[in-house]
Amino acid sequence: MTMPKSSLGNLLRSVPHELSGDPNIEISSLSYDSRKVDGPGTLFAAFVGARADGHRFIGEAVRRGAVAVLVSKPVEVPEGVCVVKVDDTRLALAEIARALYDDPSSKLVCTGVTGTKGKTTTTFLLSHIMNASGWASGLVGTMGHIAGGDLEPGVNTTPEAADLQGLLYEMAKAGRTHVAVEASSHGIALGRVAQVDWDVGVFTNIGHDHLDFHGTMENYVEAKASFFRLLGRFGAKPSKPWPKVAVINLDDPRYPAMADAAQEAKTDVITYSAAGNRGNPSCRHLGATDVVTGGKGMSYVAHWFEGDSASSGTGPVEVRSSLVGGFNVSNSLAAIGAALALGVALEDAARAVAAFPGVPGRFEAVDEGQDFAVIVDYAHTPDSLANVLKTARGIARGRVICVFGCGGDRDRSKRPLMGKIAQTMADYSIVTSDNPRSEDPADIAKEIARGMWGSEATPTGFADGDGQGIWKIILDRREAIYEGIRSTRPGDVLIIAGKGHETYQIFHDRRVHFDDREEARAALRELKMDA
Repeated sequence: MTMPKSSLGNLLRSVPHELSGDPNIEISSLSYDSRKVDGPGTLFAAFVGARADGHRFIGEAVRRGAVAVLVSKPVEVPEGVCVVKVDDTRLALAEIARALYDDPSSKLVCTGVTGTKGKTTTTFLLSHIMNASGWASGLVGTMGHIAGGDLEPGVNTTPEAADLQGLLYEMAKAGRTHVAVEASSHGIALGRVAQVDWDVGVFTNIGHDHLDFHGTMENYVEAKASFFRLLGRFGAKPSKPWPKVAVINLDDPRYPAMADAAQEAKTDVITYSAAGNRGNPSCRHLGATDVVTGGKGMSYVAHWFEGDSASSGTGPVEVRSSLVGGFNVSNSLAAIGAALALGVALEDAARAVAAFPGVPGRFEAVDEGQDFAVIVDYAHTPDSLANVLKTARGIARGRVICVFGCGGDRDRSKRPLMGKIAQTMADYSIVTSDNPRSEDPADIAKEIARGMWGSEATPTGFADGDGQGIWKIILDRREAIYEGIRSTRPGDVLIIAGKGHETYQIFHDRRVHFDDREEARAALRELKMDA
């Protein structure tokens, strides 16, 4: 695909700056990683991060061909290299990227989904509904992106602004008309999504996560709420006459903060509820009744209200799905609510949900014909682990066994909380390694175990009077999965939580291939051979 080019001066028209150098120099690519500068035409942005200062790598970027550098502090560069000084290089690069890629979000119908849990399932569902409605949909999120072709892996749930603008440009050039994007709290706080012309914003829920980055729950909630203020930033799109819409989960106690932010942006609001709640009667509302969940899927009756009365011509519509768990009732309502905001009929949305095949690594069954269930799930926060274990308890005929860990260099405060949840909600838990990064896996496990210790507990585990382990620590994740499978009995449900679709483990000095689904399948086959 031919990439765009522009003069530096043209890209800086809406950016307050001080320029040293030739404004007519041609820019054809953007980079904030000096290792990825790929020759002449590159503008290198020096980000100041928590662990590194990009200004230190300007020399390397110039040696690799950068013709201009975007900085927030004085620097020295070779003659002929342009220097653009701004207050905030992240925010400035976002505006520059939007200009370089010719404002790609204005050419797409853009929906952003934010919340602690459910973003991936909701965006996948919504993209599926949009495709079923005859629109070519792009996707950006935790599992990667769909831009010009198939799903490709990504680095961040919400890419840096320059990367996101590039993906939207690629989608528009490939003929896609719609896109569903996971808007993470990091992505919102760091300005990655601020230059996207959003049409619909979706709020799923707020739980305990990312407090290492945000500091307090209040800051975390504010980051989510600020996303809905972005809905009014660029005004209505001339080619799309419908108003901007916020789709908000009425069941979450933080929904007023999101609704207030949406009202500040003067956007319409659609509420949804899986629990029978009904908010402001003047708002459009999507509700669920007659909810049935089980090991093979779920069903409910969806009710669509236009203000005070049911929408004429639609009536209650049954929604069926192979997705398992009560939380997926809420996720599917979020996706359907966003689709309704875009003009999809309720019956058509329900039909698409019924055909949705599921999301890899989200309550994904690993089946080798065994007489117990093995489920791999991405749950890596207290709330998501609790939801998954609650769902497991609902389908288990025997015990619930859980293998899980917590990531290194991430929010430490959630570790004992997850330990307590596992001890309370599972019959047997195995604490193991999960992307320890620069931390010692044993130290992480001990912090998790503090939430599990009782009066007779030890740092390595605790057994009841029959010698049956209530919990133990096995740092080798492969061995932990094997132990979980060896411990199962007919009718049990084994949950392997934390990594889901991920196919790697990150240690302080290396990144290695590791897929929970592959490991579970190998263990099940070995168990079958030994039987």
